[in-house]
Amino acid sequence: MSGDTSRGATPSAIGGLVLIFGWVNLFILAAFLINNFLINAFGWPGVAVFSPATGPLAWVQFALYAAALVVGAVYAYSGRHVPLRQQADYVSGINTFFIRWAFWMVLIVGVADVLITFLRVEGLLEPIVGTELTRDLGLPRFRGTYVHVPLMLLSVVVAYFTRTLGFLWLALLIVVAELLIVFSRFLFSYEQPFMADLVRFWYGALFLFASAYTLLDEGHVRVDVFYASFSTRRKGAVNAVGAVFLGIIFCWTILILGMASSASIINAPVFNFEVTQSAAFGMMVKYLMAAFLGIFAVSMLIQFVSGLFSGLADWRGDPGHVEHEGASIA
Repeated sequence: MSGDTSRGATPSAIGGLVLIFGWVNLFILAAFLINNFLINAFGWPGVAVFSPATGPLAWVQFALYAAALVVGAVYAYSGRHVPLRQQADYVSGINTFFIRWAFWMVLIVGVADVLITFLRVEGLLEPIVGTELTRDLGLPRFRGTYVHVPLMLLSVVVAYFTRTLGFLWLALLIVVAELLIVFSRFLFSYEQPFMADLVRFWYGALFLFASAYTLLDEGHVRVDVFYASFSTRRKGAVNAVGAVFLGIIFCWTILILGMASSASIINAPVFNFEVTQSAAFGMMVKYLMAAFLGIFAVSMLIQFVSGLFSGLADWRGDPGHVEHEGASIA
């Protein structure tokens, strides 16, 4: 590699293998999420191709994974002439859109759900939408399917036409929501469970969704003795190895354990539209808060793949390195 004058422009043989590994992970991730949805939402059997009761649907799901493996490898190979840093930026761009959607989702769904809950608790909803719809909006599955899901799709459109992640705004909204609780409690002696639900809903999203963005800017606090004194090349090697063994594997562990079955910690509340015991007077978004853990793992996995590419680029000495001012404790 020392005599390769094009290494700043195109990946080497090792770079090609890393690209295949990274992109296959992303395509397998997409297949995993699609299969999880098919199993839990439509009752598909899963990848049980060796079971005596195997049917065509199981083979379709197995083919989805096989296709992800092949397409990911072919896509990586076809883009082998694209610089590693450019590929890292492209993956980060995908993740930025994904996180931006998650931000708008919790903002729009949170505002809509708390408004519906307030009107319902105060008896103001029935004059507006009628008795039957008021009763239906008190059912978690109905509200989740016909209110939350359309708003999630709307959030995709909003995220596409915006260019800000909005986490500063979300932090400000959390403070405003908390202040409203204080003012309403001590000035008007008014407090309902949905007010605290909104704070928890937004705070959970802020903590988990901002993690990948913080990782992009290397804003996570590092407690290290040696890393700060490393050269850029050695830092790149550490980051690339860490992205695989401490990042990607960790994220896959969360996803597999959280979505291994319909009773898993993520799947069970999400597909059953689980709510809190105070749902009669609270928001019906507990199932979405369980999904936050999955969104966190997905966004971090995507960002770790980007970090793997950029770390390898640093190790190779490719041009375009950006020195982030990440927090560290030596």
